[in-house]
Amino acid sequence: MNTTKATRRTTLAVGLALALGLGITAQASAGAPRSVSGKPSDNITRIADFYGAYIDAVNDEGGGDLQDALRAHYLTPAFQKELNAWEDKEHADGVLRAQNVPLAWKVTDNNGTADHTEAVVTLTWSAGQTSTLVVDMTRGSHQISHIGAKGLAVK
Repeated sequence: MNTTKATRRTTLAVGLALALGLGITAQASAGAPRSVSGKPSDNITRIADFYGAYIDAVNDEGGGDLQDALRAHYLTPAFQKELNAWEDKEHADGVLRAQNVPLAWKVTDNNGTADHTEAVVTLTWSAGQTSTLVVDMTRGSHQISHIGAKGLAVK
């Protein structure tokens, strides 16, 4: 009788797993291939590219030269000076506004003006905590001219 109960339980468990699609879930969890697209003329793409590369450089050992090169390429000279002053005062990374490195980032268009694009950058930290920054990029030079809690229009 114990053998019959064990067989029934096993059959029930297998049937339940098949009914719930657990065998299919394992295959489906791999999902379709992901893709990311962008274009160099789009400021939102450029801001996302900057944050992705910058976070990689901060996270990677020995990425200091790359961080400096990214800042020189993506930030206006005037904002680089402003950022350096902020960092000296706050003892934190001015691009991330933090002393540590986020686990993920997301860039969302927040409109702007005729002169600049404004984006909201959401940084995700450990334990799922997030912080947001407003980043302004000039439309003509495609360089970041401001990073802060508020955009240039509200500054």
